Amino acid sequence: MFEELRPHIAELRKRLTISLVVVIAMFLICFSFWQPILSWMIAPLKAVLPEGSNVIFTGVQEPFFTAMKVAFFAGFIGALPIIFWQFWLFVAPGLYDNEKRLVIPFVTAATGMFLMGAAFCYYVVVPLAFAFLVAFGSTLFTALPSIGEYVGFFSKILFGFGLSFEMPVVIFFFAKLGLVTDQTLKEFFRYAIVIIFTIAAILTPPDVLSQLLMAAPLTLLYGISIWIAKIVNPYVPPEEDETQADDDDETQKD
Repeated sequence: MFEELRPHIAELRKRLTISLVVVIAMFLICFSFWQPILSWMIAPLKAVLPEGSNVIFTGVQEPFFTAMKVAFFAGFIGALPIIFWQFWLFVAPGLYDNEKRLVIPFVTAATGMFLMGAAFCYYVVVPLAFAFLVAFGSTLFTALPSIGEYVGFFSKILFGFGLSFEMPVVIFFFAKLGLVTDQTLKEFFRYAIVIIFTIAAILTPPDVLSQLLMAAPLTLLYGISIWIAKIVNPYVPPEEDETQADDDDETQKD
């Protein structure tokens, strides 16, 4: 059994190596521009900080490691098209010839949906969430957020939104492989809602508004995914399936 898996393991190692090399290369490039990238990242926070507050660092090593975090996060985002491309090349041997030609639409859609989720987070969720959180304790405390903690939190929430918006692309891929149908997704809807709100509670700040701002678009994307599955791999009732099989048998006899 291990001998059968050896080619797949070797192929996976190759794709992961290429992806890692690209991420490292993008990291080195982004490290040269970490300051403007960081300024872009902290802009939503600075916009809601009250007068007299500022972003600080509490350890002598914090600015350097923050710069590395910023460069790695930006480098990963920049390497996404290559990562998605390598993923497609890994699964391509198990696809039909007509499906292999979908590599460009897949990479474009996957990258675009991730960026769409990240943009929604940056321009809608982050300003509202930070405005609420900063204003909540401003009457009793002076806001002096640590830059290292902020970058880690910002990266997590932005990555979470980007990854969550990949749902339609993943469903299209699963439907194309025949793993799900529109009926499967409809039956799983009640459980999907629970999972969506759980993920929203984990990835967003601890306020109801932020959780709803993540759960609402994910619920909409789940509905879009059902529509995609209905087009790609529609559910066929057993009766119709048997009738189709009988018709195919009669055709072969003729």
